[in-house]
Amino acid sequence: MTGDGNGVHAGPVRIGVVGCGNVLEVGYWPLLERLRARGLADLVMACDRREELRGEVAARYGVERFTADFRELVESPDVDLVLVLTSMPLHGPVSRAGLEAGKHVLVEKPLATTLEEGLALVELARQSPGHLVPAPFVTLSPTYQTMARRIARGDIGRPLLARARYGWAGPSWGQWFYRAGGGALFDLGVYNLTSLTGLLGPAERVSAMAGVAIPRRVVDGETIEVEAEDNAHVLLDWGRSVYGVVTTGFTMQQYRSPCLEVYGSEGTIQMLGDDWDPEGYELWQNEVGAWQVYAETDPAWPWADGLNHLVDCIRGGTRPLVTPEHACHVLEIMLAAQRAARDGQTQVLRTAFERPCFPEPPVGRPAHLVYDRTLRA
Repeated sequence: MTGDGNGVHAGPVRIGVVGCGNVLEVGYWPLLERLRARGLADLVMACDRREELRGEVAARYGVERFTADFRELVESPDVDLVLVLTSMPLHGPVSRAGLEAGKHVLVEKPLATTLEEGLALVELARQSPGHLVPAPFVTLSPTYQTMARRIARGDIGRPLLARARYGWAGPSWGQWFYRAGGGALFDLGVYNLTSLTGLLGPAERVSAMAGVAIPRRVVDGETIEVEAEDNAHVLLDWGRSVYGVVTTGFTMQQYRSPCLEVYGSEGTIQMLGDDWDPEGYELWQNEVGAWQVYAETDPAWPWADGLNHLVDCIRGGTRPLVTPEHACHVLEIMLAAQRAARDGQTQVLRTAFERPCFPEPPVGRPAHLVYDRTLRA
């Protein structure tokens, strides 16, 4: 990695992507194009186990360097940031290789598929010169950060209950979504769990009901047996009788309700739309006696904004707001929820993280660039 000796990166951040499927095309490529046009970053190398994609990747993304071996990419001296967009089971191994090579790593959700793997990545990230930034990036949206600030300054009193939901009918591609190590919790519930714990801090206990509601699905034109849960309710306990619930699954055809709700002793705040695609928020305060509706301030906010954030941090020599400790806590919740659903026993959590604090942004500076780790919500 190149720098000026003061922790500030000189020149465009050179990115190597591992996994050249739909997530790259739909989520990250539009951001990469804009970063490249502004001279802030460049996509210099690509990796996919499907060798036949070499020509398509070169034509679509302008990347001539292609490999089917992710180790070749992470070890390349020409790569500063490894963008991990593989199937879930490969998130941990590729991220580990990137950190061990001293690279910055952005990994799509979840961080890993086992707690041991997640804890190892957290420890490795603490020792590595590179940042580890795991998806999802719901905490970076302006609407989320505004809600977090309002909760932190007591606009709804003391938070007592919370609810979140996200789901859809499920993908008809990618059989790994439904195999062991996949499932609705890892693919969908991870958003809501990140959102609620970001607002309320680390949870203490988890109970859950989760299972396979649709045992056979047609995926990639083939009928398969579903192994991973596709339907779940997860109950969270933050202590002091503060509770929350996440509803998720590949079982929701449509819905019309707020995606996040936090009920306080003096009011309620709720996000409209989805937490990965907010549409503004609503606030009830007892002292006002009416709903206050706030329109979305940034309708174009991208769910892959972690890439912009990480490039900003690398170039500016600052620490990312999104942390592997938070992602590991969410991973433990999901794994504990699976155990609780199988055994009928409440699970005690042992991981924790430093809850993000969102100071009021200076005029003209994006909110997601403002983070003081010395502050506490």
